[in-house]
Amino acid sequence: MSEHERRAAEEQRAFADALWSVPSYLLSGMAIWGGAGWLLARWTGLELFFPFGLVLGIGLAIYLVYVKYGR
Repeated sequence: MSEHERRAAEEQRAFADALWSVPSYLLSGMAIWGGAGWLLARWTGLELFFPFGLVLGIGLAIYLVYVKYGR
């Protein structure tokens, strides 16, 4: 395998990693923070916590994607 082929294979792996990690960050952010908001909503009776948790999870996930890949 030549140096050019090896470098191209590394770039493809890095691109595939990014394609899998971005949606994973978004889904896990919604699941974790949305789940925490849902639990708070069930505990306190205020249904506002669930959508707030989802929005917070999405916002934090977008921030993490920016920090990891946007710079």
